[in-house]
Amino acid sequence: MNFASFQKPSRYINHEINSIHKQSKMDVALAFPDVYEVGMSHLGLKILYGIINSLPYASAERVFSPWPDMEEEMRAHGIPLTSLESGRPLKDFSVVGFSLQYELSYTTVLNMLHLGGIPLRAAERSNLVIAGGPCAVNPLPMSPFIDAFLIGDGEEAIVDFLDLYHSWKRSGDGKKQSFLDELSGMAGMYVPSVHRASNLRERCPVSDHSGLRSGLCPSSRVKRRFIISLDDAPFPVNPVLPYASIVHDRVNIEVSRGCSMGCRFCQAGMIYRPVRERSPEKVLELAELSLRNTGYEEVSFTSLSAGDYSCLPQVVRLFNKKFAHERIALSLPSLRVGAVNKEVLKEIRTVRKTGFTIAPEAGSQRLRGVINKDFSDEDYERALYVLFEEGWLHLKLYFMIGLPTETQNDIEAIPEMAAKALRIARKQTGRFVNINVGISPFIPKPHTPFQWTGQDPVDVLQQKKDFLRRVLPRKGINVKGHDIRMSLLEAAFARGDEGLAPLLEKAWALRCRLDGWSEVFDFTRWQEAMELTGIDVAEYARRTFAENEPLPWDMIDTGVAKEYLIRESRVAAAGTITTDCRKSCNSCGLACHQNMVVEESGPQNSGEEKKYIPSRGVSVSPSRLFRTVKMRVSFSKTGPLRYLSHLEVVALLQRAIRRAGFPVEYSKGFHPVQELSFGPPLGVGIAGQNEYFDMKITPPFDIVNGKKKLNMTLPAGISVNDMAVIQDNSKSLNSFITRYEYEIKGRNLSHIEGFLSEKEHIVQREKGQVNLRTMLADARQTGSNSLLITVSDLGETKVRLHELMTGLFGCRTEDLDITRVALYGWEKGDWTKPMSNPEVRMKIVDVA
Repeated sequence: MNFASFQKPSRYINHEINSIHKQSKMDVALAFPDVYEVGMSHLGLKILYGIINSLPYASAERVFSPWPDMEEEMRAHGIPLTSLESGRPLKDFSVVGFSLQYELSYTTVLNMLHLGGIPLRAAERSNLVIAGGPCAVNPLPMSPFIDAFLIGDGEEAIVDFLDLYHSWKRSGDGKKQSFLDELSGMAGMYVPSVHRASNLRERCPVSDHSGLRSGLCPSSRVKRRFIISLDDAPFPVNPVLPYASIVHDRVNIEVSRGCSMGCRFCQAGMIYRPVRERSPEKVLELAELSLRNTGYEEVSFTSLSAGDYSCLPQVVRLFNKKFAHERIALSLPSLRVGAVNKEVLKEIRTVRKTGFTIAPEAGSQRLRGVINKDFSDEDYERALYVLFEEGWLHLKLYFMIGLPTETQNDIEAIPEMAAKALRIARKQTGRFVNINVGISPFIPKPHTPFQWTGQDPVDVLQQKKDFLRRVLPRKGINVKGHDIRMSLLEAAFARGDEGLAPLLEKAWALRCRLDGWSEVFDFTRWQEAMELTGIDVAEYARRTFAENEPLPWDMIDTGVAKEYLIRESRVAAAGTITTDCRKSCNSCGLACHQNMVVEESGPQNSGEEKKYIPSRGVSVSPSRLFRTVKMRVSFSKTGPLRYLSHLEVVALLQRAIRRAGFPVEYSKGFHPVQELSFGPPLGVGIAGQNEYFDMKITPPFDIVNGKKKLNMTLPAGISVNDMAVIQDNSKSLNSFITRYEYEIKGRNLSHIEGFLSEKEHIVQREKGQVNLRTMLADARQTGSNSLLITVSDLGETKVRLHELMTGLFGCRTEDLDITRVALYGWEKGDWTKPMSNPEVRMKIVDVA
């Protein structure tokens, strides 16, 4: 298959750095119901991939949803959905595991099952399909399609699950239901075929200790699993390094799990309790190993509330001591207003200022009290002053609309907060500042204090969104609003039951998939599915439950007591703040162990103030300044990696240079980057035998060993051919190279004869007409179906390969096998290759 015909071919080509190719009898397909760049950004997938592949009897491979253009090709030619690592169809795996991060991914799950040759309904298949993730805390809408749901943390549970399955495969009766019966007794596993039937039988008038009837006997509830210690939990320090630019394209270190702030709308803040922190020593160790194994230039400290990580100032300071000299940037996810810290900001900006995000959620202080966002207008102003004082020029602000008790005054307070940010930014910086405001509808989620509250009607939410769009746009403020119809579906499936399953199946049959992508989402198909099934999602989304009414998700016990959620729901109406539970216990129902929260400790300044010696092979001395030298590198791009774009090749080589430990020079200014410059880019799908880039290196540098080391870090398909020193004043590659030699292979290349017989072949460009015939310098046959052509730029008019292929052969570049074999520039009266006469040839570049 010629991947060049599809969007982002690097989603499909496999063989990334650190990917694992392993055979076992217990093979697991880790299926992420979204495209590659989203799934590869998910830390949970990376953790499970490492854990499963570390087991001697098991292996894990990755499967992602194709984009619609690829899906169309697969359906047209009967090509099944396969894993990246081995290319095996989904139906051939022992276990298929889905990560349910988002309700709008449900139809994509069904689509991936179908494309992989697996029946949609659990009762109709022999394959074992399991699911986990935050959406699993209400498993009912997907329960007809999933054999078992893992509730809670997966690090230990996945090993227990595979041990049980491995044992059953060896000694069980071979019947799927018998395994599911056995699995239903495992902690944290909800098995619909067992538990749902049991719950229906065991519904009883037994009150739980709060005196509120759940409708279920306590023994039939499935308790969430969670790990006690993050320091002891496995973590992927050698994650798969994608070729494609992914959503979170950096090293992500989870510094803590869980949140103690108790925001009443936040499901994650409830279902990931209690707070568990990684020690500073472990955070730094994981960061160093991950950087060494990936070559990334940025690390993000991730958490539900990274600003509340108790060791954050200390760890940021120590991180910069270790990595600032290597130009490693540090970023943090969205912070609470009260967590914006001047000391931390000063440290982050040491290397470069990444983007900054604050989530006020509500515009007025009254409404922030309702949702338990504990900061005042004065706190907000202080945070803005600190942020812009430290030089940030880009800020994201996130707000919600449709929150419980919301009034028009609350809505009008949102533009006031945005305008205040803009005023303070201009006052503090005196420069243009870019402020992005995100607006999302409130979605009542299970296991939160607002789980009983219905969502605002669509028309009401739309009016609020339209008002903000009218008021907010101005110079310096950009507004991005979430699609109200997407939020309607999300609320319905978050709060629904198995009665929604027919709608999901019908919507999928009408080609709903990848519904979280605005360019794919089609609400008219959902409307058609609702008409055909008689199911109205608005009824599910708007429904309000009584406090003593059984809830669809009552069979799941997250550890947070229902009476605590009810208490929080009641005090919300009064705008009462519930304090950080690490300051005082709020009796949520979890017996929090002391070792789950790490107090500020770890290495103190006295032990870390000593001069840090780089451990990654970069030769740097602060006492001597060396003159940099300019080196030219020739490399090839072949095989499946021909489908990488130019930017993807650049990123691949930059990270390989980091892993190899080259003493490469960096640019100055706001965003320092490696001093690399590349020759004319290759198109996607075009191979290259002799491509070039220049880099500035600080001596001493061993060229022979450097070439060998760099090649060891590169994947098959990218290879360094040669390295040499050139003069500093040498022409740049792009200004020097004006002639190109291509080898063309195809079924029928006879069309070129007509082109050669022409005196001119005119094409129209933006700036006028171009005669393609004068660009062709030479053409000769090298085989029965292959030609070697030489083409040249016409002054400032550059060769465009797709124009030439249409003119020469009457077809698209995607229909041919094309390799660029050589590049030339005009020098001293002749066409010369960029490395034909290097000024200096040596094995070692020494100190100047």
